Amino acid sequence: MTTPPTGTIRVVTVAYNPGDELDRFLSSVPAATARKVTVVIADNGTEHHLVDELAARHGARVVRSGANLGYGGGANQAAAGLTEDWVVIANPDIVWRPGSLDLLVEAGQADPTAGCLGPRLLNSDGTVYPSGRALPTLVSGAGHALLTRVWPSNPFSAAYHAQDGNDAVREVGWLSGACLVLPRHVWQALGGFDDGYFMFFEDVDLGARVSRAGWRNIQVPGAVVVHEQGASWKARPERMIRAHHASARRYMCGVYDAPWQAPVRWAVIGGLRLREEVQVRAARRASRAR
Repeated sequence: MTTPPTGTIRVVTVAYNPGDELDRFLSSVPAATARKVTVVIADNGTEHHLVDELAARHGARVVRSGANLGYGGGANQAAAGLTEDWVVIANPDIVWRPGSLDLLVEAGQADPTAGCLGPRLLNSDGTVYPSGRALPTLVSGAGHALLTRVWPSNPFSAAYHAQDGNDAVREVGWLSGACLVLPRHVWQALGGFDDGYFMFFEDVDLGARVSRAGWRNIQVPGAVVVHEQGASWKARPERMIRAHHASARRYMCGVYDAPWQAPVRWAVIGGLRLREEVQVRAARRASRAR
């Protein structure tokens, strides 16, 4: 007789007027784990009927605040009152490969220092999405941001993504919020995401806080998840660009928060605002061209 696997799981996802991707996400959960799973959807949008229909079909629970809380805020709401052993935060546009969630939980059970675990993320075309990265610094972040589009193999981006092709379980600085697994005691000790980040960088901030608290961020490449990313960017590029840069400013100014580092913060704010406007103008030109 096979012994059932130990550990219960709450899978949390945040939906904003989703399409078919939410159905694919929910359909893929049962094959991802043999453990007892509760699925909770934070509905940040306005088209509630689709979310309710899919939740009923897949046995999920829906929570709403009446407002769009952003990704971190929505995840926190859906994870509130956590009693399961593990919490999973996942985008609604990912598809779990069979057994992938069990591999992540098993890696966490085997390593008591693991505070946050993430899979290998694949783009829908099968290429690897860089989901386990080094924490950004002023120099590395600026070099990567400025050069990655015109010189993809620049040393800053290469260092940032150095481990992407590695098949070994390894420690990283932070893991993509597209798919995260945390033990309950870690999630509760950290207070979940900092919901001051409406979108973007809440995962970077979480990874930094995991490390500061003495745990490790662990990537498990054997656990594979497909990320059908990009729909939100395509639909609302200017809004997303501005949200990304606002969160980047918030994070970097928090890293360099000492009074004597004020000139550094001014440089960060100015540089990111300039980059934001360049990208917004490029997005507007691309939209007009279509």
